Amino acid sequence: MNKLILFFALLFTGTNAISQDCSRFYPLSEGTTMQITSYGANEKVAGIIDYSVDNVQTNADVVTATMNTTIKDKKGALIAETDYEVSCSDDVVSIDFKSMMSQHSLKQFENLETEVTGTNLDLPNNLSVGQELPDASMNIKINMSGINMETAININNRKVIGKEDVTTPAGTFSCYVISYSTDLSTMGMNQSSNAKQWISEGVGMVKQEDYNKKGRISSSSLLTAFSK
Repeated sequence: MNKLILFFALLFTGTNAISQDCSRFYPLSEGTTMQITSYGANEKVAGIIDYSVDNVQTNADVVTATMNTTIKDKKGALIAETDYEVSCSDDVVSIDFKSMMSQHSLKQFENLETEVTGTNLDLPNNLSVGQELPDASMNIKINMSGINMETAININNRKVIGKEDVTTPAGTFSCYVISYSTDLSTMGMNQSSNAKQWISEGVGMVKQEDYNKKGRISSSSLLTAFSK
């Protein structure tokens, strides 16, 4: 369960470093670092994700950042390391779901036929309360000796619902609050959940809460360190 919490934390905090020239909310400069701590429903640490910006390139009007991510469990043991790219153009940050897929996870299926497709998770520079944001999706197909396994993740109903100040060990931040729902389907099993994410100008994601069907917090994430 803790690894699943860390997977979704990685999925939704991966935009923590995008060009300040291209994006209002996410700084991008080589050497920028941030740390997200993930918690379970019992508010105990489930794991820690460290990000660093190792490479920034500009091609025409597109800025592309290479992000290095290290995921550790609550005891500090390494779970995975991965690099992925995030692009920014036309005042929109776009996360490529294929590049967000953990190489550690894919390595388990390296001898199998695997296909990852999806619709990028986009965030525009200009946000306002009440604004609706585009849906996103990811679909993973794995062929195991003629048996097809498929996992689909759909992110729906994204909406800016407010502005709040949030205090974390990394500081106090003025944030937009974005709500969304996630539908997960795998091997005939379906699971739905709701979440809120707090993002701050020049920093990125500061806080996230995931809720179960009863509206209770099932997991959360918090920005615990930030440097640029």
